[in-house]
Amino acid sequence: MVEALLKLPLTDMAALETRAVLKRAAEAHRYLAELKGVAASIPNEAILINTLSLQEAKDSSEIENIVTTHDALYKANLFTEAVTDPAAKEVQDYAIALTQSFQTVRRHRLIRLDDILGVQQQLEHNRAGLRRLPGTELKNARTGEVVYVPPQNAREIEDLMNNLVEYINDDSLCDADPLVKMAIIHHQFESIHPFYDGNGRTGRIINILYLVAQDLLNLPVLYLSRYIIRNKAGYYHHLQQVRETGDWEPWLLYMLDGVIDTAQATIKLIGQIKQLMQEYKQRMRQELPKLYRQELLNNLFNHPYTKIEFVMDDLGVSRITATKYLEQLTAEGFLHKEKIGRTNYFINQPLCALLIEQA
Repeated sequence: MVEALLKLPLTDMAALETRAVLKRAAEAHRYLAELKGVAASIPNEAILINTLSLQEAKDSSEIENIVTTHDALYKANLFTEAVTDPAAKEVQDYAIALTQSFQTVRRHRLIRLDDILGVQQQLEHNRAGLRRLPGTELKNARTGEVVYVPPQNAREIEDLMNNLVEYINDDSLCDADPLVKMAIIHHQFESIHPFYDGNGRTGRIINILYLVAQDLLNLPVLYLSRYIIRNKAGYYHHLQQVRETGDWEPWLLYMLDGVIDTAQATIKLIGQIKQLMQEYKQRMRQELPKLYRQELLNNLFNHPYTKIEFVMDDLGVSRITATKYLEQLTAEGFLHKEKIGRTNYFINQPLCALLIEQA
């Protein structure tokens, strides 16, 4: 039996924004504001966008049982034309979808249906668009039991998605706390289940885009996938509980707890990255004063695994100069050199250790 989905906004928001929910939302906003400030203290935004988006891409894909290692993922970023690990390629596609859609949403401060379709298209490499054929069912991964049947009619799916996009972008429709709205938006999107594939990953990207559109973050640095992996059973339980009982509070608290937990962890990680960058900067000035350039330091933190071509592009230097820089940094212990075939690449091991520890 197909369960009817109500259009947004929900009629009784006052009942949803319970005392517990609003208290948790206030705490989440405090940590988000701190995260926004900490992220702004990193001199080059690409460092956080590139490293943390890869981390989110890995975690979000893992929720869908697309599992790869940090090593395979960073190598895929080095050798895009020769990626042989299918999981690493899918994770790489996620990172591209995330960063491209972030740039679009930051420009327009809107999340359009075309933007959502573009995310799914990049993830799945098809133009299937919204579902038009019936038959999609959500099943319990362990038992195979059908637990939820999303809307099956193509016109209804399109109407619900248009309604959702309007709700996302028109704040006059609902004066709820934006973090409460984010949780409602995520639940509605996953319940519409508008695509044949890629719904979970697309929905998690929408979370990030909404925080940016609402100016709660300037950069896409709050990623809930790590929290969901660690609390996966709760995620699916609370999603389904709303559908079956209409009880929103556990779901809203779950999502707000995710914002708090993830913001705290990311604040800590960015602080560690900033400290490590400062240590590298001081050492480079002392040990390699003729070599030090801020652009070179940025390169070492923009790419956990870097290569000659990255340095050439980032610094505008010749291949000979880029090679000399990387070899000197390796000799002084800043980088660790590895080789695939005839190609050298260089690993910022302390940075990789921070990112892996966060996983």
